Amino acid sequence: MLQKIKRLSMQPWGWGLVVLSCLGLLGTALYFQYGLNMQPCIKCIYIRAAFAGVLLAGIIGLLAPKATLLRIIALAGMLAAAVFGILQAYELLEIEQLLAEGGFFSCALFAEFPTWLPLDKWLPAIFEPTGSCGDTSWQFLGESMAFWSAFALWGYAAVAAVLLLSQFARISNNPYRG
Repeated sequence: MLQKIKRLSMQPWGWGLVVLSCLGLLGTALYFQYGLNMQPCIKCIYIRAAFAGVLLAGIIGLLAPKATLLRIIALAGMLAAAVFGILQAYELLEIEQLLAEGGFFSCALFAEFPTWLPLDKWLPAIFEPTGSCGDTSWQFLGESMAFWSAFALWGYAAVAAVLLLSQFARISNNPYRG
């Protein structure tokens, strides 16, 4: 079974699916920001950065799906970015719950990206926070954007974890083995 999953990770179409889905989700986020004027908070920006990390990992995997080292780097990067995004989404869900219960919370106004990767300075139209945390004006099936972001990131994390685990399986070239 792990051999079949490993073979799937060596196909460019799977990586293309990761890239296209991430582009779709990032495009949706930008539509919400610029089309519907829903300004992103700092946590939203960090979640957006996590999706960008998954996108970058997908591009690496798409460019070299047969190269074992690059494939493992892409899968590890995808898993790390997804886990980071899940943690940020859960923090945002806690903030939303606190505000819904009548509590008070104020989030940071400026992003704290590493000095070697100042996304908010390089691409302010995409990675600069302009809103406040906890706004739940948009909901789908009764859940906020933070919930759906966590849901999508859990999907990426699960796929990356299974594919990463499968990389340790040996693929047999024997045509008589299943």
